[in-house]
Amino acid sequence: MPFLAKISNPRYLVPIVGVAAASIGLAYHYSTLTKISNESGITFKGDNEWVDLKLIKAIPLTHNTKHLIFKLKSEDDISGLVTASCLLTKFVTAKGNNVIRPYTPVSDPEQKGTIEFVIKKYEGGKMSSHIFDLKENETLSFKGPVVKWKYEPNQFKSVALIAGGTGITPIYQLLHEITKNPADKTKVSLIFGNVSTDDVLIKQEIDEIANKHKDQVKVTYFVDKKKDDEQWEGEVGYITKQFLEKELDKPSNEVKIFVCGPPGLYQAISGPKVSPTDQGELTGALAELGYSKEHVFKF
Repeated sequence: MPFLAKISNPRYLVPIVGVAAASIGLAYHYSTLTKISNESGITFKGDNEWVDLKLIKAIPLTHNTKHLIFKLKSEDDISGLVTASCLLTKFVTAKGNNVIRPYTPVSDPEQKGTIEFVIKKYEGGKMSSHIFDLKENETLSFKGPVVKWKYEPNQFKSVALIAGGTGITPIYQLLHEITKNPADKTKVSLIFGNVSTDDVLIKQEIDEIANKHKDQVKVTYFVDKKKDDEQWEGEVGYITKQFLEKELDKPSNEVKIFVCGPPGLYQAISGPKVSPTDQGELTGALAELGYSKEHVFKF
């Protein structure tokens, strides 16, 4: 089912404070592009070619967030992405400079004919501003896929997905991929932090998955603050070491923790990545709880 068809109430898709592009690096070595297939019916084959896609629908969600739907090469094409991967986007400035940034789609990899993104416009963000201001029937250049982590069913007994802000996009890819496969019995704990309740992205879709898979998926939302009269069933405050110690399975080869979010989240939870190809050392709460570098993947 197309991601768009699931959005019965667009108010659930709202802006976030994390910088999506920054969460997976502002620049990629083209060597990270993974060749997926040469067969027809796939738009992105990892062949290092830029593909111009037409924007066919732009749905305003808030004053600075849109749900964008691009048309693939053919209505029978799938994107060619796997979980978890992203695409590079490119446009040329008036001065002739290339601006290139990675973005993670929110649509299912098997969806035919279209690919979908939720984009927040950031002040001073060249690419986010360009994409946000695109008009329907205008085009944007894409290349990929860039595979970040090749997920396999039942790869681990349990996974913890820790996200902040726009870092939810690759995390949502994993959540969706695991739960759409009845043969995948992986237990999932999703921990999702935002500044306020108005900042929680794709909450409706996440809650739908959690309600459908109650024996497999547990979701905990954190917000830094909430309004005094606001009803909120999640946690208020930061994701703490004490909470993680209580929530996560003990370190083992059967457990994997995926982290994606703004710099502050990485600093507190896992330590930052050094580069797209260097995960860096594990520090922060997870290291203090006894997890090793092999137990954690940073998007």
